[in-house]
Amino acid sequence: MNSLRGILGLIRKADQKFDLFHEKDRVMIGVSGGKDSMVLALALSQYKQFKCANFEIVPAILDLGFPGFDAKPIKKYFTSIGLDLKVVDSKEVYKILKLQQKEAKNLPCSICSRMKKAAINKAAKELGCNKVAFAHHGDDAIETLFMNEIFGGRVATFQPKMYLERSNIEFVRPLILVHESEIVICAKEENVPVFPSHCPNDGQTMRKEMKDLLAEIYNKYPSAKKNFFSMLENYKKEQLYYSDFYEKIERKDLSLKPVILEKDARKEHEIRHKLGCENFDDKYQRYLIYKKDKVVGVLSIEVGKDTLYIHDLELIRENKTIRKDIMMHLKRYYEHLINPLTIYIKKSKYKDFYKSLGFNNYK
Repeated sequence: MNSLRGILGLIRKADQKFDLFHEKDRVMIGVSGGKDSMVLALALSQYKQFKCANFEIVPAILDLGFPGFDAKPIKKYFTSIGLDLKVVDSKEVYKILKLQQKEAKNLPCSICSRMKKAAINKAAKELGCNKVAFAHHGDDAIETLFMNEIFGGRVATFQPKMYLERSNIEFVRPLILVHESEIVICAKEENVPVFPSHCPNDGQTMRKEMKDLLAEIYNKYPSAKKNFFSMLENYKKEQLYYSDFYEKIERKDLSLKPVILEKDARKEHEIRHKLGCENFDDKYQRYLIYKKDKVVGVLSIEVGKDTLYIHDLELIRENKTIRKDIMMHLKRYYEHLINPLTIYIKKSKYKDFYKSLGFNNYK
């Protein structure tokens, strides 16, 4: 019971820190039969009874059509803890994976991941759920970080909470602060049954390689795991190249600094408020315009498949030379990436000036 109590405490902490659950949420729990999702279901069945967490849970498992899959024993356990496990027919996934496998040794994991996500979204909608809870824990987050760094060239892991606008579904990860070792202990203490994976690729994935690599690191450097966990939240100490990233406009003493950091966003907001700029959509790429080391304006653009849309280009003090230099830089830069390119400009009082530079498309 001690381990379950500890996990409940960490779910509570994650809920407070990342705002995971709201009053009257209907949460689908993504169940696989493995230790992580089985323990998550048990923990949430108790956590939802807390005064701070008044929500419904609907455990569901996808039948992906893998050979040997049998949900009956899993369903029996859920009945024993007062939950009704929904079995969602998604057998078409395995059929499509076999077609895509061709001569490859293993089934294509990337395709499987996308299809499972789509099936989960569909199931959540059909079950009337506004959220899906996944059983990814802290060790999974570190493994994902390493995989993205090694194979994807980016510093990223999954988020504790992610809203999918198109589906109007939110993914939450209540075990994000939990160590895998704590889940293993809890499963034993609470006699939670763990069912083998029926995925043909089980034990042959890149994630398994990351798990083995990290085990070696933890063995050699015992403090590494604790520090990795802290690193994922330590935004105050984050320091990567992008904090000093600028797009230099050659021979003009001008540069465009992407609004990435909080301090840049504050500066942008300050300038827009001063200039009376209208609100902008987060879908735009936003920049601070620098003249040497001084901010002289703001810019926001949207890049499409074959278009560049300039939402606004606002200067603290109007300077047609700077405006021209920035416009011509954008044209050269994006024509190098997109060919053919159509540039659209939001209608503004500078229409005649832009027209004199050869920019004639307005929205």
